[in-house]
Amino acid sequence: MKLKLTIPKDLKHILSYTSSIGWSTTSQLYSIGDDHIIFRWDLKTNEKTEVAKLPKDVYCTDVHWFPGHPGKKQATQSESFALACTDGRFLLVSKTGRVEKTVDGHKGAVLGVRWAVPDGSALLTFGEDGAVKIWSKTGMLRTVLVQNAIPVYAACWSPDSNQVLYTSGKTLIIKPLQPSSKPSVWKAHDGIILAIDWSSTAGLIISGGEDRKYKVWDNYGRLMYSSMQNDGPITSLSWTPDGELFAVGGFNTLRLCDKAGWSHSLDKPQCGTIFKLAWSDDGTNVGCASGSGQIIIGSIVGRRNEWRHLEAVVTDENSITVRNAKNDSKEYIILNDRIVKVSLDWGHLIVTTGSQCNVYSERNWTIPVTVDLRGGVVNLIKQAERFFLVVEVSTGIQIISYEGRIVSTIKSSALQVDSLNTHIVSLSNDTVAIRDSRDHKIIRVYDAVSGRELHDVQHKHDIETLDLSRSNSQRCISFTDKNHDLYVMQVLKNVTAPISIGSMVTSMSWNNQYDVLVGTQDKKVVAWYCPPVVGTDIDLLPLITVELNGVYSKNPKVVSFIGNHVTLRRSDGAIIMTSISPFPCVLHQHMLTGQWNSAVKLCRVAKDRGLWACLAGMATSMKELGTAIIAYSAINEASHNTLTHEYYVFNTG
Repeated sequence: MKLKLTIPKDLKHILSYTSSIGWSTTSQLYSIGDDHIIFRWDLKTNEKTEVAKLPKDVYCTDVHWFPGHPGKKQATQSESFALACTDGRFLLVSKTGRVEKTVDGHKGAVLGVRWAVPDGSALLTFGEDGAVKIWSKTGMLRTVLVQNAIPVYAACWSPDSNQVLYTSGKTLIIKPLQPSSKPSVWKAHDGIILAIDWSSTAGLIISGGEDRKYKVWDNYGRLMYSSMQNDGPITSLSWTPDGELFAVGGFNTLRLCDKAGWSHSLDKPQCGTIFKLAWSDDGTNVGCASGSGQIIIGSIVGRRNEWRHLEAVVTDENSITVRNAKNDSKEYIILNDRIVKVSLDWGHLIVTTGSQCNVYSERNWTIPVTVDLRGGVVNLIKQAERFFLVVEVSTGIQIISYEGRIVSTIKSSALQVDSLNTHIVSLSNDTVAIRDSRDHKIIRVYDAVSGRELHDVQHKHDIETLDLSRSNSQRCISFTDKNHDLYVMQVLKNVTAPISIGSMVTSMSWNNQYDVLVGTQDKKVVAWYCPPVVGTDIDLLPLITVELNGVYSKNPKVVSFIGNHVTLRRSDGAIIMTSISPFPCVLHQHMLTGQWNSAVKLCRVAKDRGLWACLAGMATSMKELGTAIIAYSAINEASHNTLTHEYYVFNTG
């Protein structure tokens, strides 16, 4: 994956640097420079238009557009932006360049403005006077949140807009809006921090400064990644709307990074310092404001999706190459519009543009099934064997069959579609699980066919990741909390309480067919052969937990778990493969089909106590007590065997 840079010669502020940049729509980019001119560039027509010329006493330092997405009825407000000035004022300006209101906000330059997400209910300003202030959207002062002794060079809202992150020299501070709440403070860099951003979807924080490093933090201030020193100070940072990538700007430097911190690509445009970065709402293009006055557009290309023997690569803004590794054949897909999201799973390729969702089958790459979108931006795609889920800003969460039929729509006031990401949404053939957007301790469980809420799962700590099992035998969910503890429970039929099966788990994934789970713990990769059995007998947990042999870097992440093959990504971005024993999957197949005698024979051949433990727990839960007696005897669980035998004799007479 990389950025394809476009540097239009005529898109430039002459004899001045470009101070600010922003997107009004997914295809229209606005820029403002020291020449006081507001330019608009249309990506579809490649036309440059001079929108307006600001008064000569207005020197802009920052611009932020009022939040609004295509398809939402916010036409008036979304066509305006806030503009920060060097003389302590900030302006509310319409899309046509007309100044609607001027507010004296700070003593000294206003260094930045930020609208609250997602509704723009408040405006954040910060400046050289060390003050951080919150205003109403009409420009009325609500509160002076912070009064520092040194300038605040960067500040932003938290994902729920209940906290503000700001800089104080080398320190980062998270300040809650409630007066009685204690702020979180930590030293983040060895030099002055110049740029920060807080992803509204991933919940992660990025920072960069004069020490020439950029760093990734979680929302508790724990360091997730620290880069090597770059060639110069980090002057700009920006997350993509989906929170999967971020861009880093510096002197003649533009870098595209994964949310884990490692770098996808590095470009060296000869444009001077990149002062501002802004992503389009669909996350496909990034605009760069440079010290030379030149505007640079970076388009993401080379996105790669893999499933079994298929690989799909976005080779250009509107084209995809699909390669079949079985016969080394290639298929070329060309669309009329720019590609926004791509997902490949279960033999189907899902491609969304700004107006359509195209469903391709591995049996037919020529004619897709087309589903019209209502003008919204697709933030997320999740696939299951029977259907797929689409999170669209304007219509919410939809479950769609691979034939193009809308199966159900999930609507809830507890879900904020702008904040959903792949780690807190999971889909199976009958169930959808989503973390509550307001209370992160709650998981909402929905019926995939009807869209109605079945129940919720409440936990004592904030939930960070969740995943539904793929097996059709019993539906289980696994999730990790902020302490990185791993829990598992059943969510359909016999709903159980969450049971902890691991600690310090940083990532996890269920097998694509069976109730086998893998996860990463620091430098280790661990497999749980049959987590549902802990609901029957918690003493079986040590036996079904197996550490996979191999040398892994620190904090590898599970990418996929198909068959007995596990794909991992190291902390430096490299893909590595490992595998589990094939016996657990074969055992699950025997148990699903009721072949208990074959399951016993397999365990005897394998001579693995972990397999016997899986068989003992599953046989007990499915009332196959004769098999359970054999399995418990094999693992020398005498007490369990006696109880099971007595229960068996009582039921058989």
